[in-house]
Amino acid sequence: MNTKIAENTKQFSLTKNAAIRIKFLLDQEEKNCFFRLRVNGGGCSGFQYDFSFDKKKNNDDIIFKYNETEILIDEMSLSFLEGSSLEYIDDLSGSFFQVTNPNASSSCGCGTSFSI
Repeated sequence: MNTKIAENTKQFSLTKNAAIRIKFLLDQEEKNCFFRLRVNGGGCSGFQYDFSFDKKKNNDDIIFKYNETEILIDEMSLSFLEGSSLEYIDDLSGSFFQVTNPNASSSCGCGTSFSI
């Protein structure tokens, strides 16, 4: 397996809140499950963020770590996420993961889709 591991870098980073929430969610899943962030075509702005659980690592995955929390991002998705960070927001308007993406020229109101 050629999976690469990266700590928080300029390439992509996790905030403390995102790492805590991901760890909490993974603790609810079956063992040997991974949190994955992917960029898919579609959504109201052209591309959309996809958060999911996966049971396997792929050869093109890069593992990003914050302390003991890991997420998988495939190389193609990472090309759209270069320089981004993942935050977990929990406030009066709701709780959600938010990607701060410097490559996005616009995004939809809900923040799950974007254009470049």
